[in-house]
Amino acid sequence: MTHRSFLAAATVLLLGAATPALAQQANPVPADNNQIASELDKDTVTVGVGAAYLPDYDGSNDYRVVPAPVVIGSVKGFNFTVIGNRASLDLVPNRPGQRWDIQFGPVGVVNFDRSSLKNIDDTRVRALGKVGTAIELGGYVGLGKTGVITSPYDKLSVSVSLRHDVNGVHKASILQPSINYLTPLSRKAAVALFGSAQYVESGYADTYFSITPAQSLASGLQTYSAGKGWKNYSVGGLATYSLTGDLLHGFKLVAGGTYSRMLGDFANSPIVRVAGSRNQWIGAAGVAYTF
Repeated sequence: MTHRSFLAAATVLLLGAATPALAQQANPVPADNNQIASELDKDTVTVGVGAAYLPDYDGSNDYRVVPAPVVIGSVKGFNFTVIGNRASLDLVPNRPGQRWDIQFGPVGVVNFDRSSLKNIDDTRVRALGKVGTAIELGGYVGLGKTGVITSPYDKLSVSVSLRHDVNGVHKASILQPSINYLTPLSRKAAVALFGSAQYVESGYADTYFSITPAQSLASGLQTYSAGKGWKNYSVGGLATYSLTGDLLHGFKLVAGGTYSRMLGDFANSPIVRVAGSRNQWIGAAGVAYTF
């Protein structure tokens, strides 16, 4: 999967669904609170699979369905996620009962955008040629607070990640600030809202959004030179509902979607303005199991 906004959102929701702090009733009794406290000491892993409906490439107006695998968990307080083409690890362990969550660790993305021409319907964009698979490695820092708005168990998090292509494809860095809010509705249901944006360097802009004279001749799209800047912003939401057990364990359904808007030079590129669309939509649904 090439659309990291969906992957980040899925991380937030599924990680929250696997977090014992979500085991809430409207007015939990002491027995419930004791159970929640005991669950906080346990390791947990959530495995999910689903389907995502997303653009053929970043900026496309043609869509396709792709698989969306997810593995997330917490072992001895260390959270990790592997979602599609993205992986991250929080090196700051969580402790039972903590209200503030300091987040810091490595993040990696394998960027497949336009690396397979058979997945692109638009003949003009196919004529531009393949782009290599970029391997983007870096890190992130963040801060979360539990018990913010709706209950003692909701969570608001802000973070920023910085990645750089180490595979010599676009040779650029991507800065991505994010904000996420997660709240349980009951012991069996939870919802999440999120927003993010991406700032990319000129190497990224040239690789994915510029058009050389040779590419213009092959595709019929006019030549274009894209510069660095804010590429897009994304907003969305997701929901989960437990089919067996509760949000702490068992099977659950997960569904959601995002809206992204291309910005600046990226929105004005013929790849987007002529062959695609500034407006990008993503929908996803699947099933997960928490051990």
